[in-house]
Amino acid sequence: MSGPFGLPLPLLTDSYKASHAALYPDAQQAVAYAEFRHGLNKDAEDERIVFYGLRYVIEEYVQRQWTERDVDAAAAFFSTHNAGHTPFPFPRDLFLRFVRERNGYFPVRIQALPEGSVVYPHTPVIQITADGEYAGLVTYLETVLLMTWYPSTVATVSRRAWAVVRRYYELTVDRAAWGATLGSRLHDFGFRACTCVEQSMLGGAAHLLSFDGTDTLSAAYYVQHRLNGGRAVGTSIPATEHSVMMAFRSEREAVLRLIAEYGAGAYACVMDSYDYTRALAEVLPAVAERKLARGGFLVVRPDSGDQVAAVLAGLRAAERVFGSTVNGRGFRVIRGAGVIQGDGVTPALLERILAAVRAAGFSAECVAFGMGGELLQKINRDSASMAVKLSAITYADGSARDIMKFPAAGPGKTSLPGRFAVLADPAQAGAPVAHRRCDVPADAPDLLQTVYDCGPVAGHRWDDFDAVRARLADQWARMPPRAAAVSEGLLAHQQAIRRAGQAPQEQQASRE
Repeated sequence: MSGPFGLPLPLLTDSYKASHAALYPDAQQAVAYAEFRHGLNKDAEDERIVFYGLRYVIEEYVQRQWTERDVDAAAAFFSTHNAGHTPFPFPRDLFLRFVRERNGYFPVRIQALPEGSVVYPHTPVIQITADGEYAGLVTYLETVLLMTWYPSTVATVSRRAWAVVRRYYELTVDRAAWGATLGSRLHDFGFRACTCVEQSMLGGAAHLLSFDGTDTLSAAYYVQHRLNGGRAVGTSIPATEHSVMMAFRSEREAVLRLIAEYGAGAYACVMDSYDYTRALAEVLPAVAERKLARGGFLVVRPDSGDQVAAVLAGLRAAERVFGSTVNGRGFRVIRGAGVIQGDGVTPALLERILAAVRAAGFSAECVAFGMGGELLQKINRDSASMAVKLSAITYADGSARDIMKFPAAGPGKTSLPGRFAVLADPAQAGAPVAHRRCDVPADAPDLLQTVYDCGPVAGHRWDDFDAVRARLADQWARMPPRAAAVSEGLLAHQQAIRRAGQAPQEQQASRE
């Protein structure tokens, strides 16, 4: 089969999508779009979302060429997929037509915002257009396109964490130390928390938009060699784990082996396989001479207990053994050592720990963090409520209609009507704002760019990872936490359609 994992390409959707080609009205054109319906976890204070991951979806799923074998295999599957193992509706002839007439490329046009864009709730991030006999396939790819919710959400979680760390850097760290340390303050340990290698690769890549630190090798390699021309992005350091520590007759022996092998560079040692307090009080001083002779940087890692207290205990113990200096902002920096907390870290806990570190008089550069499941797994599509909805249709007779969803019981799911252009708004520091396409000049600099047009787009090149990182850094720095993402003209159009749609019900109610 042409699809991944040996799947026929027509099966990369939800079952019910196969029945829609026969259900949509006859049309010359249909348009749908994707948006995030609210900020991360409904945060009303900071609604910024990082849009990322569409390149992978387009390259790996959308622009694959369908074959007759794919269609036949899917048809055979659908022949027993309906209730009672009866035939399920399947547009075999329509699919075979574009396989034969369009070289197997799915017949839609996809426009999207650039990777790494900072967006807000209701910003159209993807727009899909299907024409003629294929208009009924406009939302067939919704399922795979919505997979971008995952890397986008991870990228947003990671950037939020970066913003917290940066704030404490501004308060406690000399500017000269930022470049060497800020990018390594949050380390991705999420590979083992993922359900599959693909998830680790996508989520791990999204994290690397904001930080350098990762142990998720699938992501580091993918970013370096598939997205960045071989230029390295992700980094890590040698470290022990509990199994290594327990293999020695004493923790002191384990730490001495670590120092002997890697003590000239940066290295991390887990210290609570037995008793964290005792290890800090006895083992750390016992290896100090050897550590200082090697001259490297030792990262102490607690892995249990109260996370805030464990970090402070590690910092104080390391300061007693190795000493500290006072930086230009008046905060203490431990000589050649620090602490990494990777046990149960969440963005909220990260804030609590850094606040405690500052209150204790230590510079934020003395502490690093690790996240695993909280970073790559404990999120879902509802975290920012990404959705795809039909927004416009031109019927077979040439009449056009803008369409929107406005459920009375779920106003938060109201969608936008029409065909869109997204323009950078100079009044909001360049924030992307959705407009009716008909309300902007044809030559307006639309941020929605064509990335697929019934096949790969001639001359289109995806930005490399360095450029995507730079875009995110620039936009996050200058764009406000909240912005009006929908133009006044489009909002007025939305309200007019809503009033018109409700009028018959209101008139009926008044007569009753």
